[in-house]
Amino acid sequence: MADFYDLLGVSRDADADTLKRAYRRLARQYHPDINKEPGAEDRFKEIGRAYEVLSDPQSKARYDQFGEAGLGGAAGMPDMGDMGGFADLFETFFSGFGGAGGGAAGRQRRNGPQQGDDLRYDLTIDFDQAVFGQEREIRIPHLETCTTCNGSGAKSGSGPTTCSTCGGVGQVRRATRTPFGNFTQVAECPTCNGTGQVIADPCNACGGQGVTQVRKKLRINIPAGVDSGTRLRVAGEGNAGLRGGPAGDLYVFLTVKPHPHLRRDGLTVLSDVKVSYLQAILGDTIEVETVDGPTSLEIPPGTQPNAVLTLENKGIPKLGNPVARGNQRVTVAVQLPTRLNDDERTLLEQLAGHHSARGVQHHHHKSGLFARLFGQG
Repeated sequence: MADFYDLLGVSRDADADTLKRAYRRLARQYHPDINKEPGAEDRFKEIGRAYEVLSDPQSKARYDQFGEAGLGGAAGMPDMGDMGGFADLFETFFSGFGGAGGGAAGRQRRNGPQQGDDLRYDLTIDFDQAVFGQEREIRIPHLETCTTCNGSGAKSGSGPTTCSTCGGVGQVRRATRTPFGNFTQVAECPTCNGTGQVIADPCNACGGQGVTQVRKKLRINIPAGVDSGTRLRVAGEGNAGLRGGPAGDLYVFLTVKPHPHLRRDGLTVLSDVKVSYLQAILGDTIEVETVDGPTSLEIPPGTQPNAVLTLENKGIPKLGNPVARGNQRVTVAVQLPTRLNDDERTLLEQLAGHHSARGVQHHHHKSGLFARLFGQG
């Protein structure tokens, strides 16, 4: 496994805040709900393990001196002294990506502003909408700051008071007697949920939470060239933060419906067209479907089965630079007749008779194609 400091991209003398910022940034980047690339989940777990060790002074000291061998436990599982790291991980990811961390510093900050959760919204769009972009209106349920109490959670004229259960610390300690000795267990205060404060007279509109669930209407701009898996970030439209903290972001994950006749490969549009053997031999101009609508396509004389013809600038606009477009590649299928009437057979036999093996090379190019078609070349 890589060095824990390298995994988090910090120096060995990084302080706790630097570690936490690096961890949160990387955890957002590689979180399985956000990053669907192969290996992202494994990287996410490695980052979590690295932070779990380095955020605890005791395990960090052992790691600095002995590496992973000094951490002990089965497969590097933490001992009782490492529980703070687990609490930090749990709190960070189950109170939202931007929630406050665990440990003493995190508990102190829980009394202050907390950033709101990021939200995910899945949106399905049509093939043409993905190609050319569109402005869409969506409705999302999210938490907004309560307008009645301005996010304080208390009725007008009142405010939070120090929790009497924990004395404002946010934690309670319980002593447990075991055959191995007495252990002190530290847990989040159940009365104030770890904040150290309680609201004696809660706001009726939000029940003392400071936030209310609202279904909001948003207009989002889908740029030209998006594809399934493209993620759009709408800043500040996630859940509202607690106690005046900033709101999280909204991430819109796109899924593009397939087109009945066109396929996509990066910036290239792929399609198929069927022509008769006479069109392939003599050439023709036909109409084909493109993302821009019906377009003329020239079938050159002598087009071979499964030939690929190109329509310039009929592909997908490049995301972020819609002036640059790909091409459309059209695969030509040549249909041979399965049944001939007497007149058609007579004409074809006459044509075939004109092209013996001895004289094929002296005939016109187009006639030579007929000869090869009927096995006379």
